[in-house]
Amino acid sequence: MSIIEYPSKRSPNPRTLAVHGGRDDLADLGVHAPPLDLSSTYPIGPLDEATASLDAMAHGGHPIGSSIYARLHNPTVARFEDALAQLECAEEAVAFSSGMAAITACLLASRQRGNHVVAIRPVYGGTDHLLESGLLGLDVTWARPDEVRGAVRPETALVLLETPANPTLELIDIESVVEQAGDVPVLVDSTFATPVLQQPLRLGAKLVLHSGTKFLGGHGDVIAGVVATDSERAAALRRVRVATGGILHPLGAYLLHRGLPTLPLRIEAAQASAAELADRLRRHSAVKSVSFPGLAECDPDGLVGRQMSGPGALLAFEVHGGLDTAARVLAGVQLMTSAVSLGSVDTLIQHPAGLTHYVVPPEARLASGITDGLLRISVGLEDVEDLWSDLATALDSAVRRSALSCVN
Repeated sequence: MSIIEYPSKRSPNPRTLAVHGGRDDLADLGVHAPPLDLSSTYPIGPLDEATASLDAMAHGGHPIGSSIYARLHNPTVARFEDALAQLECAEEAVAFSSGMAAITACLLASRQRGNHVVAIRPVYGGTDHLLESGLLGLDVTWARPDEVRGAVRPETALVLLETPANPTLELIDIESVVEQAGDVPVLVDSTFATPVLQQPLRLGAKLVLHSGTKFLGGHGDVIAGVVATDSERAAALRRVRVATGGILHPLGAYLLHRGLPTLPLRIEAAQASAAELADRLRRHSAVKSVSFPGLAECDPDGLVGRQMSGPGALLAFEVHGGLDTAARVLAGVQLMTSAVSLGSVDTLIQHPAGLTHYVVPPEARLASGITDGLLRISVGLEDVEDLWSDLATALDSAVRRSALSCVN
């Protein structure tokens, strides 16, 4: 990774890094905006040099000369990786075709150490399903955050967690988990927080994963995953990526890199609206409970301000009446979009138990607080009064329809 040199000893603010990261070669190229390289193959030059470059990439390194083939390396992807690594204070980053491709690569690479993984629920439903499926031949122990020490075994290859957790927004103390894990590397899915609000590597984690599909791209038009880590682990991930073909498409990398400069501003604006919506939801008669890291009761250990610089732009709430009421709320919103995913400029609302976490065993869902009445909102950039009007109208209508249903 190329590091930008700044004249001042002061570390640049994330806003500055988000704008300038991954652009250090543009002056030499004679361009201002990062170019998009769609080449599937590259001229090799002298055969011996091309063979050496191929050998370097096959072993997880960077090209020495020619990139040879786009499954091995692409300069547009590499610029995005440099930018994300700088935001995460990492030595390197490795980008993949999806978040699931990224987590799969992390799990496969960890097999060099052992075949046992300790994981903390809740995590994204796809991750949970992958671990439960046995497809990767891993032995998985599910543990609570304070049970990691006792769950680690000699053959434990990785400890995996997500904070804030999907979809309950539960916060996990990364430093505590790292201490319990000992010499076992800890992987943190930090998708909900983004590098703007949380930097797990600074807290002792060895790998930090993002579904780039979400806040990093920010416009709902790209599927991607990326892992920030040290050079040695990045090389192991690239070996998996080369062998499995999971590299991010350059157009996706281009869109992600274009989205990064506005990431801090988008997070700041959406976070403010999320806090206001969470506060109003607490007072609505249809709402049983609200989960939002900015609420004191949701952050008993004071991790916001210590681990995270802000509570983020997602919230979850449980409605009285369970599934029927939740379905009516989804059907009633007009401005919000009823859809999975998150982190876009527009507000999305979804039902985890019936969608993103449907693949999680029912008993595990309930134990993690994912009830049939739980809804998750990814707050966008709309005016907060418009969002509240839409949500409150849907909630009020759902309550009225539930009451009529009971009468009839």
